[in-house]
Amino acid sequence: MKQTTKNILGVAAIVLLSSGVAGLTTYKMLQNKVPANTASAFNEMFEQNPNVRLAAYNAVDAQPVDLTQAAENSIHAVVHIRSTQSSKVQEVEVRDPFSEFFGDFFGGRGGTQRRQVQTPERTGFGSGVIISKDGYIVTNNHVIDGADEISVTLNDNRQFKGRIIGTDAETDLALIKIEGDDFPTIPVGDSDALKVGEWVLAVGNPFNLTSTVTAGIVSAKARSLGMSQQTGKQSIESYIQTDAAINQGNSGGALVNASGELIGINAALFSPTGSNTGYGFAIPTSIMKKVVADLKQFGTVQRVKLGVSVTVLTEEPGDTQVADKTGKKLSDIKKEAREKYGVIDGLWVREIVDGSSASGSDIKVDDVIIGMDGKAIHKFADLQEALAKHRPGDKVQVKVMRDKKEKNIEVTLKNEQGTTKVVKNADMDILGAAFRPIPDDLKKQLNLGYGLEVTGVSNGKMGEAGIRKGFIILKVNNVPMKTVEDMEKVMKEASKTQEQVLFITGMFPSGKRASYAVSVAQE
Repeated sequence: MKQTTKNILGVAAIVLLSSGVAGLTTYKMLQNKVPANTASAFNEMFEQNPNVRLAAYNAVDAQPVDLTQAAENSIHAVVHIRSTQSSKVQEVEVRDPFSEFFGDFFGGRGGTQRRQVQTPERTGFGSGVIISKDGYIVTNNHVIDGADEISVTLNDNRQFKGRIIGTDAETDLALIKIEGDDFPTIPVGDSDALKVGEWVLAVGNPFNLTSTVTAGIVSAKARSLGMSQQTGKQSIESYIQTDAAINQGNSGGALVNASGELIGINAALFSPTGSNTGYGFAIPTSIMKKVVADLKQFGTVQRVKLGVSVTVLTEEPGDTQVADKTGKKLSDIKKEAREKYGVIDGLWVREIVDGSSASGSDIKVDDVIIGMDGKAIHKFADLQEALAKHRPGDKVQVKVMRDKKEKNIEVTLKNEQGTTKVVKNADMDILGAAFRPIPDDLKKQLNLGYGLEVTGVSNGKMGEAGIRKGFIILKVNNVPMKTVEDMEKVMKEASKTQEQVLFITGMFPSGKRASYAVSVAQE
């Protein structure tokens, strides 16, 4: 029995040594609850193993991290955001069951009907972080996406109307502003210097419980959640993973280090229940700082692409179930590549896109990318984070493994259009025109389901192209125009293309059809 007790205590000692300060709690718990004969076994073990005794004493001497000052410094700069989407009349297509029935009965085809429906007002809640004394606030794009009205409440209960400066769906970041000065702020820290195991605070407004602070540690860095595969939309993911409690309403709030510095914007929760039983994920400030600077200066993010198709060399779940045309498993292919190229992990270049940043450099197919600007690249999220810090025209040093030798290659980064030009959002004002959805009576008269009526034309791009008052815009770049917001979205997308042109099709009230090409390039 005594031998069994010693074995159990041996396991407890391993926990104590491997768990650091956490082991101290384990030791104290056992010390308070175990009987006297077991406690004497502890003493006997310590006498026989001086190193274990020394480790235990060191743990007792350790002091907990004081997070009170970090909480005090950050809580006043984290705001509550209420976003409201107004009730709207929308036209939807619904199946006409009678048309389908009689169409089938008489050998014809079924049809649909257009109906107008009134959508309810929608309200969402989230958090934001004041990053400048003049009222610039960073939050998540999904917190304010589609909002017609934004209300911002500070920790001292002052309320302000917020306006959107810019949004970026790919990083899920948005920049809004409130009017005023001398607002409380959080100093922005360096997320690259963050270490796994470091203490952090999550500050936000979960479940509308304002000014809530939770603590945890950094569980991982450069984590990817595969959002683009789930949503079908392109996304940049290199999250900080933390076990600090994050729930609905924390989105857009601050992830703060023990020094009270902002090191991330809380964005997502991975949980089987939808509440805090899993991990939280934050966008690192290394990405946030670049996005915010671009939104303030250009209204859109200056994105760069390396232009390579890569395979992660480390084995991933599912590699044994994926095979190439010959039937060879991906896990075996990666193993052979690691041995052939003399590298443990990295991004194996399989293809280079013509006209891209990589094609204009010395990067070659079968190179393995292992670093950029002195930072190691282990997986695709590392590469995304490194590229997200740069603008078109920047030069970077890419480290590759080639023929089992390291090689540094200078690459001039280009945007999606394959140029080094800065892209600016086209402002609706440059069109020099005013619009409104066509009235119901005009829809009926012209037998139209949608359209934007040009209600006025002044000096601007549309007047230069020949568009006149009364013209009804039906499609722009092949996208149906049902609301003014549709026009704004198409303009934003067009301004990011190399052509920067709106191809407009529509008709005049007389029934005459016409098409125009309108440049949105800003001189």
